[in-house]
Amino acid sequence: MKNQFHKNFKLNGASFSSEEELIAFSENISSSVTSFLTDWFNEKDFVIVQTSGSTGKPKPIQLQKEFMRNSAFATGEFFGLKENTTALLCLSTDYIAGKMMLVRALTLGWQLDVVAPGSSPLKGLKKQYDFSAMVPLQLRNSLNELHKIDQLIVGGGLVSNDLISAIQNIATKVFATYGMTETITHIAVKNLNNLLLRAESRSLYKTLPNVLISQDDRNCLIIEAPKVTSEIITTNDVVKLVSKTEFKWLGRYDNVINSGGIKLHPEKIEEKLSEIIDQRFFVSGIKDKVLGEKLILIIEDVTSSEVESFLLSEIKKETLLSKFEIPKEIYFLPQFIETETKKIQRKKTLDLVKF
Repeated sequence: MKNQFHKNFKLNGASFSSEEELIAFSENISSSVTSFLTDWFNEKDFVIVQTSGSTGKPKPIQLQKEFMRNSAFATGEFFGLKENTTALLCLSTDYIAGKMMLVRALTLGWQLDVVAPGSSPLKGLKKQYDFSAMVPLQLRNSLNELHKIDQLIVGGGLVSNDLISAIQNIATKVFATYGMTETITHIAVKNLNNLLLRAESRSLYKTLPNVLISQDDRNCLIIEAPKVTSEIITTNDVVKLVSKTEFKWLGRYDNVINSGGIKLHPEKIEEKLSEIIDQRFFVSGIKDKVLGEKLILIIEDVTSSEVESFLLSEIKKETLLSKFEIPKEIYFLPQFIETETKKIQRKKTLDLVKF
């Protein structure tokens, strides 16, 4: 069965009477968009997409087109995005997040505009959009123009505390997403800038329709979402379940540091440190004869030992961190190793540090 598209669908202001006409038009936008649309409208009931590689080697996987359409309907229902929604695609369609913006528009009958996936996607745009999706860097570079978007989802990395603070007085409703390629982007979202919510509530992810969540014996999230995947997915994400539809993300199980019998979640420590460190950084654990593992801080910068000593003293002054969460040492690297989607590859970057 061929994939039909919604009669109200528009791409860069144009309407189409056939799939062939749409594909031909897309050749003026990008080869990536054309390639995906060609795959979407072929006779196969699946498309092949690439995982991001943030937690392992990138790999191609098959996603059922029916599941992708179901994901689009779930997003539309959750955010109240009906036909004729105006949307902006500013992500690369080489990856699932960008592909799904196209699928949502095709399925739900949106009016979709496509711009190059640069770091400042709203620069020079004069239109107002109901919906868009960005990565944190794009959000940071778009603060002065974010009023052009009514609702925005942000994925592909953590949104730092300082960036969350910067969006509190912006009218745009901004949501962080939780998901992966295997779940066809997000299965849960959390509101980042609703001042009416308590801080605790703002840290909770709420699941989309038709998603069941539970935990395994490691306290890692288990996802059962039969509308978007035929498998029950056991993640390596340590969470706290608050209700049947809400959870708090604590960090990656494979990143947990056992320092002297104390289990430390790097992501939660990084969230606190982001209030006093401007550069990109992450914390990790390295082998230690006394503690088993000791906590260290790696910063993307070239600096001196004097700055290191000063920074450690400043961190120790902060009351945000417990004594166990204070890094024992700080290392500096001129550049981190990234995935193609600009996520930090922690293990490969850590291999660059000379201990």
